[in-house]
Amino acid sequence: MWAANFGAREWHAWTSRTDRQHQPTYALIDLDPGATTQWEDIVLLARLHRDAMHHLKVRGCPKVTGRRGIQIWIPIARGPSFEETRSWVERLSKTIGKVVPELVSWKWGVRERGGLAWLDYTQNAINKTLVAPYSPRAAPGAPVSTPLEWGELDDPGLRPDGFTVRTVLERLVEKGDPFRELLDTEQSLPPLT
Repeated sequence: MWAANFGAREWHAWTSRTDRQHQPTYALIDLDPGATTQWEDIVLLARLHRDAMHHLKVRGCPKVTGRRGIQIWIPIARGPSFEETRSWVERLSKTIGKVVPELVSWKWGVRERGGLAWLDYTQNAINKTLVAPYSPRAAPGAPVSTPLEWGELDDPGLRPDGFTVRTVLERLVEKGDPFRELLDTEQSLPPLT
């Protein structure tokens, strides 16, 4: 209530803790749609990341952003630097991007991407933030950035803004919190060869 009183609607989280700000505790994959990217394309990219992570035995949690995209939060044990996590995510995402090159651009500038999706590994940096799990978004209907179970990526009714401040608490009661199990997970990112 205090934050809302000051006009705060969205919460954006660091991926490191305040006691060791230069050591991330999450690696992030941000599936950022371009102007011509369809929702189904973003879901496909998330599924490809899911399959790759399953193959690598890496745990993570997908999350709709409440806008147009999906993010994947991967808990890690402290140790790697932001540069190392960024490099790992970049390598993973570029490998996946080779599977569907017609959906992904690696151009830095938004206008240079031709409307294609951007698999944004650059979010793995000190002081960068992404919308936090369960943060409401400042958008019509008050959508909420909501963690998902991996299987929900196969639900044809899934929408990036499908959970709102009016429905998300009921969802938590029914399904529980898929992000909760990551809070105590510490894992090493395996080498990518």
